[in-house]
Amino acid sequence: MTVAYPHKFRGQLSAEDILDNVVRQRKAHMDTLNRYRFSEQRSCKDLTGLIEFLDGKPRDLIQDLSHHVADEARHAAWLTDLLYELGEEINTPSGNLYIDELNRLSKYQPSTDTEDLVIDFLAAINVSEKRGCEYFAAHIRCLKKVEQTAENIKIRETIEKILPEEAGHVRWGNRKLAEIAKKSEAHHAKVEAAKRKYVAIEQAAFESGMDVLAGAEVRRLENLLKIADTLPLWERPQYLLDQLPQTLFSAELQKTRIDIFKKAWEKDPATFVEKFIPMFFNSDLKASAGKAASH
Repeated sequence: MTVAYPHKFRGQLSAEDILDNVVRQRKAHMDTLNRYRFSEQRSCKDLTGLIEFLDGKPRDLIQDLSHHVADEARHAAWLTDLLYELGEEINTPSGNLYIDELNRLSKYQPSTDTEDLVIDFLAAINVSEKRGCEYFAAHIRCLKKVEQTAENIKIRETIEKILPEEAGHVRWGNRKLAEIAKKSEAHHAKVEAAKRKYVAIEQAAFESGMDVLAGAEVRRLENLLKIADTLPLWERPQYLLDQLPQTLFSAELQKTRIDIFKKAWEKDPATFVEKFIPMFFNSDLKASAGKAASH
């Protein structure tokens, strides 16, 4: 049985490694909360799309998905209220967005079988919810390490409300996929294939939303090839042809890099030359994260 779980960023940085720095830099912290809010909000749209596609059948799945939408909407509202009270932005976040990349990389030749589509969707939800749980849990731990200001306490308490419900979604997804897998050997094979595919897709989406360092395009290509390896042989050429342009020539990636360079230069030109440029070309992400936190 394939165990679908999120991996570290480029095999080096855990969620806690990343968030340890984020919670100490207010702007980055607020941006992260807004990304959480946006992802929860978008999930409502995606889940609603599945409900409408299924058109009432199977009834038990429709009911579960409807409750799932309500949960995600509540999480989005909690995070919106939090950011509103803190006087922060509640707009569409800039840069490469995880959920957009997840949807983009999921555009392969879809099956015409409704059950196959449900398996794929459940596998996608399951691995992305696991990533969310990993980050929410790490965020709570990191907030407990820093100064217990009223703001940090308010943020932690909001995330603490969300985490148990997200964990419930993961358990639900595990259960639904297991139920389908038990139907037959063919169903078991389909569930296993979907898990492998969406582990690769989710990891690629996660990394593309964070990796702006030198060589990011090559690493994106490597991740794309890993996704292609999970597809049937006859689907791989078209998938690669469709995905290669955006993977190798992402305008959003270049824009994000320029914005980061500009802000770093404006903040401190000397530090930009001494620390930021070496960090940009450094493959040791833990060392880079430490340098970034120091300035």
